[in-house]
Parts: sequence; C-alpha cells; structure tokens
Amino acid sequence: MSFHPQTLAIRGGKEQTEYNEHHQALFLTSSFMFNNAQDGADLFNKNKDGFTYSRTANPTVSAFQNRVAQLEHAEAAIATATGMAAIQAALMTFLNAGDHVIISRCLFGTTMGFITGHLMRFGIEVSFVSPTKPEEWQKAIRPNTKMFFLETPSNPLNEVADLERLANIAHDNNALLVVDNCFCSSALQQPLQHGADLSVQSATKAIDGHGRVLGGVVCGKNELINAIAMYVNACGLSLSPFNAWVLLSGVETLFARTKQASESALKIAQWLKQQAQIQAVHYAGLPEHPQAHLVAKQQAAGGFVLAFEVKGGTNAAWKVIDNVQLFSKTANFGDVRSTITHPWTTTHCRIPPEDKQQSGIQEGLLRISVGLEHVDDLISDLKQALEKI
Repeated sequence: MSFHPQTLAIRGGKEQTEYNEHHQALFLTSSFMFNNAQDGADLFNKNKDGFTYSRTANPTVSAFQNRVAQLEHAEAAIATATGMAAIQAALMTFLNAGDHVIISRCLFGTTMGFITGHLMRFGIEVSFVSPTKPEEWQKAIRPNTKMFFLETPSNPLNEVADLERLANIAHDNNALLVVDNCFCSSALQQPLQHGADLSVQSATKAIDGHGRVLGGVVCGKNELINAIAMYVNACGLSLSPFNAWVLLSGVETLFARTKQASESALKIAQWLKQQAQIQAVHYAGLPEHPQAHLVAKQQAAGGFVLAFEVKGGTNAAWKVIDNVQLFSKTANFGDVRSTITHPWTTTHCRIPPEDKQQSGIQEGLLRISVGLEHVDDLISDLKQALEKI
C-alpha cells in the first residue's frame, strides 16, 4: 500500500519494539549488547542486521533516516550531527587530492568557508560558477571533474538552478550532482526526482522547525549512502539519538508548517515590492522571479525564506533589524518563529566584500525566514521598522 508524503512524514520509518509504543521510541544508549560471542562477531562483520554502537547505528536515528529518505524519494539516508557535517561528508567521501569539483558561487557563508578554507587544503581543485547559467558549468568541466555542488534556491538570494540540465551535464561527464535542499526542505522539493545524486539538508532548519536541536541528513542511492555512512562513522559525525528523536517530531508537522509559511512569505514579498524603502525583493515564489518556470517545475511552493534590499546600505538595514519587535534577531531559518538577519555582517561576514558583491549580496540586504505568526502581524512589524529608516 502506497501513501502520500504527508502520511509518510508522520507514519514512515518507525522502528517498532515489542512494547507497541505509539510514538517512536528513544534509544538513549551508547552501545548495544550481544547475545553471545558469535552474535557479536556476526553483527560486527555485517553477517546479520542489528546494532552495536550508536556512533555506527541506532534505532531512533535509523527511524529518522528512513523517514526523510521516503520523503526525498531516496533509497537511503544517513544522518549527521549538523548540516555542515552532512555537507562535509557528502563532499569528502567522494573527492580526493587531484580531483576537481564545480561549485556554485552563491552559497551559505559557512559552506563557502569550508570549501575555501578546508576542502581546498587537501589538494582538491575548485571552480566557482553561476548557479543559474548551465553553460558555465559545462565550460568549467575538466578531465578530473568528479562533482557538481550547489544550493537551490540559493542562500540568501533565492536563485533557482535547472537541476535536470545540470544533472545531464554532470552525468555526461561521470560527475555526481550534489544539491543542498535547505531552503525548500523535503516538503517542497525533492532534488533526486530531478536528477541529483545526493540531496543534503541541515535538519536544524525546517525539519526541526522549532529551533531546538542540530542535525543534518544526506539522501541518495544505497551505494552512495553506504559510502558516506562509512565516512560519518569513522569521523564521528553521527547524529545523537536524542536529536533524532526531536527531529522526528519536527518531520511530522513539516508539510503543514512549510505550506503556511510559504503562503505568508509570498504575501510579505508582494507587500515589500510596494514599499518605497525597498530596492529589490528576492523570492522564488514571485511570478516575476527570473527562474519562475523552474520554480514551477521543481518546487511545490516558493519557500519560507526571502531576502530584500533596503535603500541606504548597512545603516538602513541595521535600523530595520534594531526596530523589529516580532521578528527574532537570529541567523537560523525554517523556524515557527520568524527571523531576520543581515547577511553582509552575519551569515556571509567572512566572505570578502568583492566576492559577496559578485554573488549579488549587497550591504543593504536583509534575509527573513517566515514562521507561523499571523502574516498581518509580520507585515505590520516590518512596516513600523521600515518607517524608522
């Protein structure tokens, strides 16, 4: 019997015990016992299914992995301690010294910092290209190209990449396509359905949805996920059982939350476009978005995160942040509570100014994540803050 994604988000992947608990059980243990010496040997040598040590596998974590994999239409998933751990594992598992990777120049600041400050130290060659120009990806191909990596929509500008076209280019050149799905989540986009090999998320964001715990997850085919799982285990990047248990409750409401938040985000974006203090609005759900045809093809909605540029640069942007009363001043997103941040001086602060400008991030840019408050209250809060500029 097949089920809709909304049902799988609640019922999928459960690890049921003999006690018939209604909610997913929390296995808060570091290790698991063997029945006897032979049983231990069989478990460690993978001759039988089971659990030995929670860094390697845990029933609560397995339930979370299986549930997200179902939502992403993936064969398997591996959970990690954070979203950055998921990105690290997805890249480092398949890249070696001398390999080449093509990467979108429009990325979350910490992701960019990992690539330029760490990945490249290991002799991995990197080319940065526009996420919205497939011809640049094609032109950047080298004989040693092993991977494409990008966010879509991008953080913070909501640029949308043509996943099917990039997948074709990557696969024609024996490269993997890895997609960061944070800005949509599994509820609004399934990159594997459009040709991606791996879908990566920070579960800290929309999957949790309540700003409680950290986590990450990578979804894909069994062969790829098994390889990543070996890396995660060896490097100690595993998700804790408690965090997995919390995240499972977040998955249960993911569809309802993202639907309402996306509807509110669209209303806020449309309102912002009419304000005299606003220079530009970046939101994938707007009909006039430059990649609106791709949004309609790849996404169920525009998403819950948008960015807008106020006239007056950093001073004006900071006045808005300092005067909002309802929006939480924090860099997290995907929360039931709406948030606001200034990418130039927070999430992307370590990126050189010229690189920020090249990727379209200006000093007056603000990023908001829309939560579940009444949309009229959120607009009223932005209105009174904008009047303070």
